[in-house]
Amino acid sequence: MKTYLPLAIVLALSTAYGFWWKLTRGAIRSQKAVPGHLLNAEILGEALGTRATMVQFSSAFCTPCRATHLLLSQMVQSMNDVKHIQVDAESHLELVRELDIRSTPTTIFINKDGIEVGRAAGTPKRDQVLAALANIG
Repeated sequence: MKTYLPLAIVLALSTAYGFWWKLTRGAIRSQKAVPGHLLNAEILGEALGTRATMVQFSSAFCTPCRATHLLLSQMVQSMNDVKHIQVDAESHLELVRELDIRSTPTTIFINKDGIEVGRAAGTPKRDQVLAALANIG
């Protein structure tokens, strides 16, 4: 019986971590504006959307990045005031460090002024993206 106790503890801890990880991937967290972290066309290399912009940080061999890019690109086709910009994290390491991007894909939601108002690590769901964009409105 004593020999199974460490196994049970490890199993319980790993299960709890798995549930936490699954819940946090793709979930959009609202951010408070951080002074000095304004994103603009000069930094991103493209013009911002008139209402909101979704800035996706990706890497070359990231499979979830492709799914996120496909989802966000399709969504902005029907929205003329929202833009999707994809940034290669490996080519923009200084910006990645400055914005504290810890994994790819990470999507930052910014308002028309370039202020971060939300962030999603992992692939967000369509309804989560729509809700985040509605909050920017």
